[in-house]
Amino acid sequence: MYAIIRTGGKQYKVQAGDVLQVDKLEQALGAEFEINEVLMVGGESTAVGQPLVKGAKVTVVVTKQAKTRKQIVFKKKRRQGYRKFATHKQEFTELFVKAISFDGKTAKSDESAKVVDVAAVRAEKAQARVAARKERAANKGTAEVVKKAAKKVAKKKVAKKAVKKTVKKATGAKKKAAKKTSKKA
Repeated sequence: MYAIIRTGGKQYKVQAGDVLQVDKLEQALGAEFEINEVLMVGGESTAVGQPLVKGAKVTVVVTKQAKTRKQIVFKKKRRQGYRKFATHKQEFTELFVKAISFDGKTAKSDESAKVVDVAAVRAEKAQARVAARKERAANKGTAEVVKKAAKKVAKKKVAKKAVKKTVKKATGAKKKAAKKTSKKA
């Protein structure tokens, strides 16, 4: 048996045992509640609501309250020097479909809901990182310090000094400057 439900303005096709992500619902982690907005129930016989199917309900369990991965929002208007960069994380609720009931018939899931507390998992990981960092620091302090032999530094070659060139002085007579003559016309 399957059902089409509406929550958060969106429609989802669900079966017993399905796990789906919907927009954030104000429910406690591990809470079991019923969704009465059933638009259609299918299986051996199909019932279509106008707009909802009377007497149909879907029982769900909240398994996770978290945020999606970071989405990049980049806005640009070309040739205008306008650029905006932002990020967004959408909150969601993960639901486990426990049962679908309609007209005295009930389809139940064989599995049980696995509730995950994201905040607790994140805190455990942070504590593990801190403990690992402290352990590395403790090991670093107690480890024997082994000094390596210093590398031999090659001596720099001494540059040869430039030899001064001597210039012979000219001992000849100076040329006389030509006289300026003005032409009279």
